[in-house]
Amino acid sequence: MTTLSTPTNASDAGGSLPSAASSGGATATDLLRTAGLDAGEVQALVRATLAEDLGERGDLTSAATVPDDATLSVRWVARQAGVVAGLPVLALIVEEHLGLPVVVHTYDGDLVDRRTVLASLHGPARGILEIERTSLNLLGHLSGVATLTRRWVDAVAGTGAQIRDTRKTMPLLRALQKYAVRCGGGVNHRSGLYDAVLVKDNHVAAAGGIGPALDAALAAYSDAQVVVQIEVDDLAQLREALAHGATQVLLDNMPPAVLSEAVALTRATAPGVLLEASGGLALATAREVAETGVDFLAVGALTHSVPQLDIGLDAG
Repeated sequence: MTTLSTPTNASDAGGSLPSAASSGGATATDLLRTAGLDAGEVQALVRATLAEDLGERGDLTSAATVPDDATLSVRWVARQAGVVAGLPVLALIVEEHLGLPVVVHTYDGDLVDRRTVLASLHGPARGILEIERTSLNLLGHLSGVATLTRRWVDAVAGTGAQIRDTRKTMPLLRALQKYAVRCGGGVNHRSGLYDAVLVKDNHVAAAGGIGPALDAALAAYSDAQVVVQIEVDDLAQLREALAHGATQVLLDNMPPAVLSEAVALTRATAPGVLLEASGGLALATAREVAETGVDFLAVGALTHSVPQLDIGLDAG
């Protein structure tokens, strides 16, 4: 069994409380808002995913084999150990399609063992079968993101470095994936192109260099609450960025020895600047990178190539 740490409570992991909808209290919309998610956006996503699966003709198999008045009692069960994320989304799927509350037995952000019951429901058999795959796809994916994030967080524990996500997300799933990163103990980078500045190599090339690119970005947002970060490839570019007033620097594809030099240089000349290691990072060497003294490790794999957490829907 994979060894992972357990947060002291759900809020430490950025997760939500168990569904109050299970006792007729808060709605799924309330739970999503508590989790920091846009309920309208999630609702649109849920409707689209259900429509994709059901098409115009609905569930042909259930229509042929399941009596219209049949009911089922089902449980969403973890089939491997991991970190849960997405229970408010599950609540919305059930509420949206069946008009019923789901009983939730754990917390987003919780570490669960194999065979842990995450949620349960009693309702119309056909309706439950219609949401089975959509619910498992989303719950399994988001829990997979949270689980992988926790592995990275555990790998760098005690170093002071934080695990941060990227924009390498699945189309239209970014907000949910970033929520799952928080459930796993990671922190979020910018949500999109609209809420922070990251000056990368192509911006630098187009602007004519590190200095001109950074000067232009800082001038454009000097009066706004907008984070400006710049990517550098070597120590010479780092020196130039620091000389031009950088406050956050992305250290791209630097081996640990060079990262250590970059940290020492920055702490000596501009101690308040935040440093983020990026490019080619691997879980096996995460701690070595973190021990160089960087503030963040940027990990695109948290969202772009994560395996699902195996979750099943069991009747009975």
